[in-house]
Amino acid sequence: MAETLWGKGQPLDAAIHAFTVGDDPVVDLSLVPHDALGSAAHARMLAHVGLLAPDAASSLVAALHALHDEARAGRFTIRPEQEDGHTALEAALVERTGEAGKRIHLARSRNDQVLLALRLFMREELLALGARTAELAGTFLDFAQAHADLPLPGYTHLRRAMPSTFGLWGMAFAEGLLEELEALKGVWGRLDRCPLGAAAGFGVPLPIDREYVARLLGFSRVQRSPIDAQDSRGRHEAALLTWACSVAGTLEKWLWDVQLYSMDEFGFLALPDAFTTGSSIMPQKKNPDVVELARGRCRELRGLAHQVEAVAGGLPSSYHRDFQLLKRPTLQALTSAKALLEVLSRLVPALKVNAEKARAACDDTLYAAHHAYALVAKGQPFRDAYREVGRQLNDGSFQPDRGALTATHLGGAGNLGLATAREELTDARDWLTRTHAQQAEAASRVWAP
Repeated sequence: MAETLWGKGQPLDAAIHAFTVGDDPVVDLSLVPHDALGSAAHARMLAHVGLLAPDAASSLVAALHALHDEARAGRFTIRPEQEDGHTALEAALVERTGEAGKRIHLARSRNDQVLLALRLFMREELLALGARTAELAGTFLDFAQAHADLPLPGYTHLRRAMPSTFGLWGMAFAEGLLEELEALKGVWGRLDRCPLGAAAGFGVPLPIDREYVARLLGFSRVQRSPIDAQDSRGRHEAALLTWACSVAGTLEKWLWDVQLYSMDEFGFLALPDAFTTGSSIMPQKKNPDVVELARGRCRELRGLAHQVEAVAGGLPSSYHRDFQLLKRPTLQALTSAKALLEVLSRLVPALKVNAEKARAACDDTLYAAHHAYALVAKGQPFRDAYREVGRQLNDGSFQPDRGALTATHLGGAGNLGLATAREELTDARDWLTRTHAQQAEAASRVWAP
């Protein structure tokens, strides 16, 4: 068995090794590119403070750049006996750079090494999720604008309540996603702290420069307390997944609506044939499996977020090996969230609206509140008007004037606020583009010859 990073020449029970390694050789493949980037920044910092010869640092950075690219291309492997991505990466460095590779671990621990790799990974994933969320918000805005005035029954308690429009319905989900894009910046702020230099949670007795490496990697600040750096394992993962779950919560409501409105009994919406699947026994079926699976993904995300919270919770401060079990559900959740956003960005513009069926479902009873307000406009107190409309409904004499009142205030059926919403979406996209460019620039500084 290959020597582990922590090995001291003593034999290791094979079953214990397999149990403690778990699925890290597979899970860590997603983290290796970020581990390579963080390691290159660490090498530059060591040279900056005089703990590593400049030529050794240059050799390490060049080798790490190549390993980063190999990992991105799926050509990097982690053998089970290597335990994790950190061991595999260091072994590859020693193989390619010799003595210099043995110096890369100076002034750090696997604890802050994985923290940094995860932090870089989560920042990249958050920006990717943000871009997909912005794209989806745009499709909802387009849908709302294209169907702004088409009537649609508004429901409460799954019972017809008041008149609405497809525009008002579509705008609701655009608005929800725009709010999530605002909240994304808060999550970014939590992740925008460099943990490198915390080592095992108590710093190192060497003259390292934590601010230098933070700037080099594009972080706005250092995570000052080394103990808090370890305590943040699970906290930051939970913050990211909580945000993703909130996005999914908005989308789950839309998916439920689509499932209902596309039923034959409603018929307000239809999915194109390319977005449906068939039955193995019933030839007539066109099943909305994509809607149901996407709805299931929303609940799956909550389950994975709960798993992260359960593993990280109930522990004392500092590092514990329990944290290893946070990686798989975090990576799985982020992969699932990206797939959800991508498929819905294709589904929203593909929906077919049956305006006639929706209009036919808007019967006179939807206008009960409107009629009461029309009576108020003629001088009646609202409570008297309310009772008068109730009496008319009961005795069958109710005949509302559907055009008596039009909701033209901001957020009403006649004023969706599309222009302002598009400005907010543009601002969000600009922030995402700018932040992504800043991170790309930071990476280029690390990799520069």
